[in-house]
Order: sequence, then structure tokens, then C-alpha cells
Amino acid sequence: MRKLVSTPAFEKAYRKFVRRHPLIQKRIDATLQKLQQNVYAPELEFHKLSGKLYGLFACSCGYDCRIVFSIQKDSHTNEEFVLLIAIGTHDEVY
Repeated sequence: MRKLVSTPAFEKAYRKFVRRHPLIQKRIDATLQKLQQNVYAPELEFHKLSGKLYGLFACSCGYDCRIVFSIQKDSHTNEEFVLLIAIGTHDEVY
């Protein structure tokens, strides 16, 4: 199980997105929990990004909701963690 670490930009985007789409909050929270358990779970639609987001990954948490993240390694413990970078609609995050 990987630890989830969110950036300030992700936290701000999360609050803004949930305020605009309150009905999807439970689905987003469930997606974050699945992301913590298994990044590669098929239902997350995990995929690598290219272009200006090369080196990052994204997953889906509903029809038009994406989470952009990277997988990092803690230099002290050597354990992997998920760094949450952005959340929003397809057009907002890409």
C-alpha cells in the first residue's frame, strides 16, 4: 500500500472541483483509496502521460474526472508514494 501525498495545488483543485460537483465526491474519495491500494487496478484506467506532462500518470474517477499524479520514492525509507498533482475535468488537467 502506497502513501498518498497531495500538493497544495491538488488540495485547492480538489476543494474547487468538489464544490462544483458535490455528487462525485464519494467517487473521488473511493478512487483515491483504490489508488493508495493498487495504482494499477484496471478500474482506475491508469495511463502514462506524454507531451508537457511526460513522466506523470493519470487515472479516471468518473466520466469526466481525472487525477494526475507521479510515483516517487522516499530517499530515507526507499518506499514508494503517490504524489497527487492535479484533479479536474479532462480539459482542466491536460
